[in-house]
Amino acid sequence: MLPVIAGITMKKILVIQNKRIGDVLIASVIAQNMKTVYPDSQIDFLVYDYTVGVIENNPNIDNIIAINEKELKQILNLKQLISRVKKTNYDIIFDPYSKLQSRIICYFSGAQMRIGFQKRGKNPWFKFYTHTVPFLEEKTHYCGKAIEDRVHMFNTFFPLPQDQIDYHPRIVLTEKEQQYNRLDKYDKPAIMLGILGSTPQKSMPYDYIVKLIDHITSTFDVNVLFNYAPHQKEDALHIYEQCQNKDNIIIDIYEDSIRGFITLMNKCKLLVGNEGGIVHIAKALGKPTFTIFSPYVLKEHWASFEDGKTHTSIHLLEEKPDLFSTDREERRKIEEDPSYMYKQLTPEMIIPKLDAFLNTHLL
Repeated sequence: MLPVIAGITMKKILVIQNKRIGDVLIASVIAQNMKTVYPDSQIDFLVYDYTVGVIENNPNIDNIIAINEKELKQILNLKQLISRVKKTNYDIIFDPYSKLQSRIICYFSGAQMRIGFQKRGKNPWFKFYTHTVPFLEEKTHYCGKAIEDRVHMFNTFFPLPQDQIDYHPRIVLTEKEQQYNRLDKYDKPAIMLGILGSTPQKSMPYDYIVKLIDHITSTFDVNVLFNYAPHQKEDALHIYEQCQNKDNIIIDIYEDSIRGFITLMNKCKLLVGNEGGIVHIAKALGKPTFTIFSPYVLKEHWASFEDGKTHTSIHLLEEKPDLFSTDREERRKIEEDPSYMYKQLTPEMIIPKLDAFLNTHLL
């Protein structure tokens, strides 16, 4: 029997995830599973406009409320959004973002059931939520802790049998997107390289990136494409100019939208790149991934579905654990300036694991 809260059937559901691309894609598992609980429900997502591409065409999401990040910081725009949410009369709201802005939207939404995360085991003194769940102490499923936390968020109140829980975020392509043909003229397998992270803190030293590109193009009979944000084009071209085997680099094919990248990535054999949204996109498309983690990123949170074969990664913590401290302040310092730590994760350290991955999928 489906759960009923205060006599309502909870047919209108909102998920607030106004954060980055990977976070939005991961949060889509809430919609996938709530549709199993309530097949006839209306499930809407509130996200930043630049992340919409990863949940477009998702059959489990009925409406996308796209907002501009900068505009939402203005009080008038926030009030207008709250009014819009309130008029929709949502029965239940999930807030995996759980920041002040989303908490305020939750509180004034009028929704009878508002679910959010507890912060470090504590509830805020102001009752933004009607129901809270703690973050899990540690992961127990190979989907990774970030996904498992979001599954835990809905499953605490709307339990599904373990064999019915869907842990896999998915991207659904249209028929036209599946017919993408810009790579058809090339006869070698194409692999995507995420050469730059979404932030400087998630990007390897450029000379290390060049060494990895040169190794891949010298060792394997492939063509490589670069992925980077549009504002990173100058840096990407600087990296390209330093590469030895330019004939193996397809520099003139680039998609500057998320949906464009998705259609291009779908035609690639695999992805090698810095941890970030593009890794989650590749996994949601069913593509093998090799992830290079920034030293400050917690691997257990974001390393999803790693089996050492289809999805694998490298993190400095595993290679040189003595460099790390469990002290929170020390971790914060690494996040503010991870450059020294990143330099310790050398190409010579990465290449043996990378070769094992590429040999599995290319030979």
